[in-house]
Amino acid sequence: MNYNISDIIEEFLLASLGDEDSLDIRRNDLANYFSCSPSQINYVLATRFTPQKGYVIESRRGGGGFVTVVRLHGDAGDLVEEILSAPSSEGVSAAKANEYIDRLARDGLLTDRESALLKAAVQDKALVAPVMAKNGLRAGILKSVVSELVKQGALDKKDNKEE
Repeated sequence: MNYNISDIIEEFLLASLGDEDSLDIRRNDLANYFSCSPSQINYVLATRFTPQKGYVIESRRGGGGFVTVVRLHGDAGDLVEEILSAPSSEGVSAAKANEYIDRLARDGLLTDRESALLKAAVQDKALVAPVMAKNGLRAGILKSVVSELVKQGALDKKDNKEE
């Protein structure tokens, strides 16, 4: 079987992840290790570690190029993907944000209290910004909350409840 550099990097990352739910890597270190450009690492992360394949990638700006690969569990990946892939340019309307929050609560990823607090945080009157910017801010807040749910293992807890 012919392997290209992307296959090799993917296998390395999967082996490094092992049974863990997250892996912190530094793009430049990985690129040096494989004698490739950091954009090759970005390509592998963007195409091989997607929510559809059960992963979320979190970048830390100003953090020295560190990236966290987080493994998703169960059917929650579809909802996570939908929220995380909402285009920042279009953002998320207040109605759509409430739908997402209701789904997160219904799926047991948010408590009733967390749901109410999040709805309060993303309503129009809470976002003190020009009308054109509110949907983008709302999308950013939802993406941040969902990323934190993934990091905190809320998706794992949901799966454990179902077993």
